[in-house]
Amino acid sequence: MKASQFFVSTLKEAPADAEVVSHKLMTRAGLIKKLGAGIYNYMPMGLRVIRKVEAIVREEMNRAGAVEVAMPVVQPAEFWQETGRFDKMGPELLRIQDRHGRDFVIQPTSEEVVTDIARQELRSYKQLPKNLYQIQTKFRDERRPRFGLMRGREFIMKDAYSFDRDQEAAKASYQVMAQAYRRIFDRFGLTYRAVAADSGAIGGDLSEEFQVIAATGEDAIVYCPQSDYAANMEKAEALAPAGLRPAAAQALAKTPTPGKSTCADVAQLLGVALQTTVKSLVLATDETNEAGEIVKTQVWLLLLRGDHDMNEIKVSKVPGLAGFRFATVGEIEDHFGCKPGYLGPLQLQKPVKLVVDREVAVMADWICGANAIDFHMTGVNWGRDLPEPEVVADLRNVVAGDRSPDGQGELAIERGIEVGHVFYLGTKYSKAMNATFLGEDGKPAFFEMGCYGIGITRLPAAAIEQNHDDRGIIWPDAIAPFTVVVCPIGMDRSAEVKAAAEQFYGDLLAAGVDVLLDDRGERPGAMFADWELIGVPHRVVISDRGLKEGQLEYQHRRDTTATKVATADILAHIKGRLTP
Repeated sequence: MKASQFFVSTLKEAPADAEVVSHKLMTRAGLIKKLGAGIYNYMPMGLRVIRKVEAIVREEMNRAGAVEVAMPVVQPAEFWQETGRFDKMGPELLRIQDRHGRDFVIQPTSEEVVTDIARQELRSYKQLPKNLYQIQTKFRDERRPRFGLMRGREFIMKDAYSFDRDQEAAKASYQVMAQAYRRIFDRFGLTYRAVAADSGAIGGDLSEEFQVIAATGEDAIVYCPQSDYAANMEKAEALAPAGLRPAAAQALAKTPTPGKSTCADVAQLLGVALQTTVKSLVLATDETNEAGEIVKTQVWLLLLRGDHDMNEIKVSKVPGLAGFRFATVGEIEDHFGCKPGYLGPLQLQKPVKLVVDREVAVMADWICGANAIDFHMTGVNWGRDLPEPEVVADLRNVVAGDRSPDGQGELAIERGIEVGHVFYLGTKYSKAMNATFLGEDGKPAFFEMGCYGIGITRLPAAAIEQNHDDRGIIWPDAIAPFTVVVCPIGMDRSAEVKAAAEQFYGDLLAAGVDVLLDDRGERPGAMFADWELIGVPHRVVISDRGLKEGQLEYQHRRDTTATKVATADILAHIKGRLTP
């Protein structure tokens, strides 16, 4: 490709609404152009990146035995009504009607449609396993679209769905996809982690997220540097403390803490470590009748160490706490006789269900609210001042330095951007849609399913968040819009430079290198600035002076200075620098 024939459109300044690096640089480099809130044109430079991402994904999915299909963006609501998701999903599911008043959705995902295909086409166990995938446009009506392609409303996604005869076969299909994903992300040339993820209401342990490591990542990734353990914050387990609970050494006392309603403030006032304090979190669960009216409410008290944060996913798995909400001020005052800020498990007005984090269960001489404004209880001990806790669970987010669950060292935490997810579904959708096949015993059985997604348009944004500097983007070779850019200086004025540039450009094309020749006649500074902003990883500069010396200048996008290479050796030099 020659730049004069292509569409190169760069900006010196990012738009005012661009908040993150990827949004700023993708807009400035002319990869995307905003059309509406969370909706973007993929400009020619950006589309080349997207197509390279798609090609890698498609090759590895096909290699893993998946079969490509294309399911409609606009889908009849009746399939979503079969599973109940038409009503259960919130306003992020865009619902529309046609001229006849029939309901449709703009798909954010395609479990219903692919399950309908399976129940019509896969009639016997002999046709299994099957994995159907698509690379298709999706739409999610985000309340507040932001961060460019990181959280847009319209996006491109690869979604795959496996169908198997039983759980064992489904788990085998899951592992095939998990390995295919590792090959895909290895080929992208990005630093990533595959982390164990929470399986939600479906349960089970077969769920992994693929996270591109970036300081600006929205997700916290927990890992052990000494082992392969990795999980997202929701899933990461905080091990039970080692050792026995110390014996009580302090007397119970109601201690004045005027104006100090947080654990940190109380610890500072009393001159003690924050780890000796306990925070009280009050939740509630509601029991409803068939009409959806609340007929009974249960109030719960959770106790966590003062320096720890509650993990809502873990809490929701405590028996009885599924679907919990935070208690109202009225409910709190009714049960504790006090406003939030000074709450604790002693001297309650009404009984509550108590759930204690593992760390708190082995604490002695701890501090908590006294259920009286401006007072806290100090020297609190289990067995003496309170009955031993009946329900002890892992309720907290892990912190750096916690022991790794695999016993191989201590945990560390870094930030990541989720760009892929593999997930075992079981029979959730096949049962809801009565999707069955005839088993080997001649009886109908529900398909065991898995789903596997990759954010095609999100991935380039994640790559930029990981790979950039103050000059612009730094693409890995595999997904760069062009792998090499040839920059001739004075091509319009020098026949020798023009001839050399055309010759080298042709040599690269013949060698199968994805190359662009910048024949626009731009000044060197402007030309170099464009390609540094766009992020083409390899640059070759051809000039009259260099040709007279028998040399060209090569520079990788990460290099601080150019390297002079003999004209006769430049092609071999480029090939040696390209990522296999």
